[in-house]
Amino acid sequence: MSEKPEAQKLIASNPSARADYFLDETVEAGIMLSGTEIKSIRNSAPNLKDAFVDVSVKRRSGNQNPMLEAWIVNLHIGPYSHGNIWNHDARRRRKLLLHLHQIRRLHEALTQEGRTIVATRMYYVKGRVKVEIALAKGKKKGDKRQDQKKRSQDREIDQAMKKYRKSDEH
Repeated sequence: MSEKPEAQKLIASNPSARADYFLDETVEAGIMLSGTEIKSIRNSAPNLKDAFVDVSVKRRSGNQNPMLEAWIVNLHIGPYSHGNIWNHDARRRRKLLLHLHQIRRLHEALTQEGRTIVATRMYYVKGRVKVEIALAKGKKKGDKRQDQKKRSQDREIDQAMKKYRKSDEH
């Protein structure tokens, strides 16, 4: 028997990430959520627009090896409508669940290469919330204009081809 690919149900995406950054390498990460956060995600879509990843170095006493942790910052998950005084803060920092070698790679890219890490998508895999993060390099204004010009040219070509096919049929 062959294994079926895991079904992914999209919760939210970040379209401005592709517009504002050159995306290189993507990584799937788990995310630590509280009970009201997951209920809120199931009721309404979170906002990934300003979300980015911060890798923090934590020094442990008596141990030479520093501990690395990845946190997602500015991910907006609205408060749960039926929550009470223990409802979550909408923009709190949330810990990402990644392997140590992945965190080291991301930390290296942040410090040495001067990149940033942005959240691109949030989705369910087997009932668990996952976040797709990507190593990114910022686009300059000229790069954005070139992308917009290319999209416009592609749209015009598609329209011309569609028009040509219609005239060819008759």
